[in-house]
Amino acid sequence: MTWLVFALVATVIVVAGVHLARYGDVIGEKSGLGRSWIGVVLLAATTSLPELFTGFGATALTPLPDIAVGDVLGSCMFNLLILSLMDAIQPERLSARAHQGHALAIGFGLALMAIAGVGLAGAAHWPVIGWVGLYSPVLIALYFVAMRVMFTHERKRQASDERMETANPANAHVSLRSALVRYGAAAVFVVGAALYLPVLGASLARETGLGEAFVGSLFIALTTSLPEIVVSIAAVRMGALELGIGNVLGSNLFNLLILGMDDVFYTPGPLLSAVDPSQLIAVLAVVLMNALFLIGLTQQVLTKRFRVAWDTGAMAVVYAGAIGLMYLMRS
Repeated sequence: MTWLVFALVATVIVVAGVHLARYGDVIGEKSGLGRSWIGVVLLAATTSLPELFTGFGATALTPLPDIAVGDVLGSCMFNLLILSLMDAIQPERLSARAHQGHALAIGFGLALMAIAGVGLAGAAHWPVIGWVGLYSPVLIALYFVAMRVMFTHERKRQASDERMETANPANAHVSLRSALVRYGAAAVFVVGAALYLPVLGASLARETGLGEAFVGSLFIALTTSLPEIVVSIAAVRMGALELGIGNVLGSNLFNLLILGMDDVFYTPGPLLSAVDPSQLIAVLAVVLMNALFLIGLTQQVLTKRFRVAWDTGAMAVVYAGAIGLMYLMRS
């Protein structure tokens, strides 16, 4: 029965995610903010709402710290795996078609993930503010610094870039106001479905005997990342590549903001002190996957010999290896 409910929740998230991609593209086009910025900020925040509400439910409502942290870190891993899926469905190499401004999002993502990793590795030794580890306000503050810097960079890039984003003919009959309303309605369905995920995750952990850390990093993370999958694949199909890549990278930044917020919600003590050490594997995997994509982004080689380029293919291998290692270390 738990698996059936899990499948129904996943279906709701997928259907709502399709509408987020559709109307997010309209908003990016008709607001003048551009697809890349909408992907990094608006779409990323919205598609990460399942992680936000799952984290709130698993910390403030039910004490399930491994579900909360596993969902955030596992979602970051899975989001980067989505780049491999995006690469596989187009003829040219993904990282070569992306603009160099995405390196800024990757850099901030690496910095935020490094802070989370140090927080996990030395959780018992970090200073505490009330019940919150010092790393959490640092994560929250750095996220908003990143958004400010990336906004400024994107405006300058748009002003100097001679290549204009092509309008999608399918958006012609949809007004900005209508797109905002429909986008908001889809977001409500995503949030509503996400509220069930912490309890479902705990039930799956008990029924399968896999442990909360592994279930959070795989099943819950996969489900809460379904909006990112749908939005990013739909963006590629619509020709809005920057929207899809921005959504993936921006979602990972927002996920680390969520990690800091989860620590605030979790009042028994510092959140990272209460989780399984195997969570550190996800941190290292995300760092390595980001580094591989950054190398590919800098290399700028258009051709690829196989269905996926070497960089996104290696990212998929890292993801599979990390999940396998976490399975072996499950508690």
